[in-house]
Amino acid sequence: MDCWSPSLTLDAEFEKLVIRMNPPRVTVDNATSRKATLIKVDSANKRGSLLEVVQVLTDLDLIIRRAYISSDGEWFMDVFHVTDQYGNKLSEVDVAERIQQKPKSSLHQFLLEWESSVLLVARAQLGPRAYSFRSLTRSVGVQAASKHTTIELTGRDRPGLLSEVFAVLTDLKCNGVAAEVWTHNSRMASVVYITDEATGSSIDNPERLTKIKQLLLYVLKGDRDQMRANTAVSVGSTHTERRLHQMMYADRDYDMNDADSGSTSEWSKPLVTVENCADKGYTVVNLRCLDRPKLLFDTVCTLTDMQYVVYHATVIAEGPEAYQEYYIRHMDGCPVSSEPERQRVINCLEAAIKRRASKGIRLELCSEDRVGLLSDVTRIFRENGLSVTRAEVTTRGSQAVNAFCVTDASGDPVKSETIEAVRKELGLTILHVKDDAYSKSPPQESGGFSLGTLFKSRSEKFLYNLGLIKSCS
Repeated sequence: MDCWSPSLTLDAEFEKLVIRMNPPRVTVDNATSRKATLIKVDSANKRGSLLEVVQVLTDLDLIIRRAYISSDGEWFMDVFHVTDQYGNKLSEVDVAERIQQKPKSSLHQFLLEWESSVLLVARAQLGPRAYSFRSLTRSVGVQAASKHTTIELTGRDRPGLLSEVFAVLTDLKCNGVAAEVWTHNSRMASVVYITDEATGSSIDNPERLTKIKQLLLYVLKGDRDQMRANTAVSVGSTHTERRLHQMMYADRDYDMNDADSGSTSEWSKPLVTVENCADKGYTVVNLRCLDRPKLLFDTVCTLTDMQYVVYHATVIAEGPEAYQEYYIRHMDGCPVSSEPERQRVINCLEAAIKRRASKGIRLELCSEDRVGLLSDVTRIFRENGLSVTRAEVTTRGSQAVNAFCVTDASGDPVKSETIEAVRKELGLTILHVKDDAYSKSPPQESGGFSLGTLFKSRSEKFLYNLGLIKSCS
């Protein structure tokens, strides 16, 4: 028998009414602090409000130095101390320009209020030169679903995997226009945006999509991941980084032995504690780790995915370390109630911090975009024994702007000779190294057994079996 209750529907409708009657109030304060711009958000409270606000701030490339969060009750009140990526305060004009340059998110109600607030300040400062934000039509950090087809991939990470994925897509006449790849605990998650090679538009033929999914699933499964590998075609707009967190959480990357823990110093390792505050009925989560961009987004995203509500929080990130304190309860109003649940919160937050970590040397490629570019680039990486640990692929007009973090096939730093060989093959002017440490690595020994050669051979045999290369010799 269904347990539907009319009061649930009435409560939901009342919540919508309250939000419509009390739209978000957003103010930008540049006078209070000498070091940062204060952004204050007041609104009627609803589930996910904190994540929405942090997501917008993150997508506007703002660095959150401090944050004070309170949402206990029917009202949501946040104060964020933000700077640009160089640690400078923002001018009203700078905030306006950032909103103008970034496409609009599905959180349009929040942004409309923000835009109105900034516009009033800009008009006061600039008079007739004030900015109009009405031209913004797409979502912040979101790819337009009508222009691309979104493919989601999860599976066991291995050297050469990305090369195999893009080789399959190229053979199927698909062009990869954007992608983001994360790896953690020997698992890989990727969101790839593709278009039809001939038309440049999205692919919506069901039979063709089924074939793409089947071949990519075969690549992901390999010979060691028959049960957990997964491919999916997502429907509607996708916030890439939000989705990657959800995919890796669903893949339980937090539930495995961390392969990198042995190489992580005690100082740089995240420290997460979870304790109950019995007199207040909260669970208190304290987190301390090396600071980096988007850290707050990653932790709030994870708590939200785990069905926890943040009632109060304090964030301080004004030095090399970041400190975060959360007062949380589960959606049912209960604090953490068991030791396994407590340990799971710790593991999930540690995983959220490490997923975005860039292990290896960062290579940046900027060149004229063309069909098959990603297949060629990742093939050259594979042939030189490089393993991609993280990738960000974008297309800006006619230019491909890609970044790859790479190690050797065994996860160790890449020798400088290997990097130079890759640069010569791809083009010294289009592939740049953003890590000077590689030049200090010892010379690479010639001859003998090579793990890179071994993985190259295995990957080529795999592609040969798919019919994507003519010879694996």
